[in-house]
Amino acid sequence: MTIHLTGPVLTGPDEVVDQAWVVGDRLTFTRPSSVSATLAGWVVPGLVDAHCHVGIGPHGQVPDEVSEAQALADRAAGALLLRDAGSASQTRWIDEREDLPRIVRAGRHLARTRRYLRGLAHEIEPEDLVEHVRVEARRGDGWVKLVGDWIDRTTGDLAPCWPADVLAAGVSAAHELGARVTVHQFGEDGVEDLLAAGVDGIEHGTGLSADVLPRLAAAGVAVVPTLVNIATFPGIADRGEPKFPTYAAHVRTLHARRYENVAALHEAGVPLFAGTDAGSVLPHGLVVDELHELVAAGLTRTAALDAATWSARRWLGHPGLQEGAPADLLVLDGDPRRDLGVLRDPRVVLRGRVVEGARPLA
Repeated sequence: MTIHLTGPVLTGPDEVVDQAWVVGDRLTFTRPSSVSATLAGWVVPGLVDAHCHVGIGPHGQVPDEVSEAQALADRAAGALLLRDAGSASQTRWIDEREDLPRIVRAGRHLARTRRYLRGLAHEIEPEDLVEHVRVEARRGDGWVKLVGDWIDRTTGDLAPCWPADVLAAGVSAAHELGARVTVHQFGEDGVEDLLAAGVDGIEHGTGLSADVLPRLAAAGVAVVPTLVNIATFPGIADRGEPKFPTYAAHVRTLHARRYENVAALHEAGVPLFAGTDAGSVLPHGLVVDELHELVAAGLTRTAALDAATWSARRWLGHPGLQEGAPADLLVLDGDPRRDLGVLRDPRVVLRGRVVEGARPLA
């Protein structure tokens, strides 16, 4: 099928092309000899959820049919490229499905023993980190996911999981194999070790202080704030308070300054990308909610959209709307730079095909 996209086509935050075409499974800006159908509306790249978990639930690995439902929920929300930031399930079979989003995997979480959600991670001790990093670097798609801090039951608060030298060795091992390392980090302690180790990304980053932001920006360390996940912190604090009151108070403080934190990251020039942390607790399909949260934190609508489209795709090594790129895109009823609400009802084109259940072609 050849589809005429009547446009406007947003090839960048401030770059607009009048029209484009889908020929087979590719995008082109050269008019073909014939057209099978027409899609009218504003065109943007398929959204990116830069932090989600396909294949896990609250207690760990889930059956394939649940993984499929998770991927379909993301597709329905317009998220056509997912960075799976750690999964206990084998989801390579999804790559063979032309109707499911593309996934960039980070292998399975690597965490200290009894220092993460049960059933989700390889729980190991420091002497085993480098070996496991090498395994997950080969298992993933160019990423490794470490749990950098978690509640320490002996102190009753968030604390770093890895000695600085071990962390540096693990990051180095991943880099030697061509993989980038991203790290779960809630609290303040341990951030200096992450910078010294040369990590490539920080997930959540609620405890990042003003003094480290220029260094994050200079090093190009990306942060995925997962604000829809941080919104659950008050409930986490309430559940933890009877046994760990210091931790509960800390979590509430991190939640209270979440918007201020993201605004400061953006102002400092730290690369920010939209991610939901869907999978273990939150449902999939929340990427547009995350964009609204980024706006609530002070980003413009265009900057929030960029964090889930053009810049996010470049960061993950996937093209946006350019000549010959895979036709993974959304057609909208208005300009999302003016109204993010139009993303709530996208017409989805994945691998050149209008997905089943989308509004009909003209």
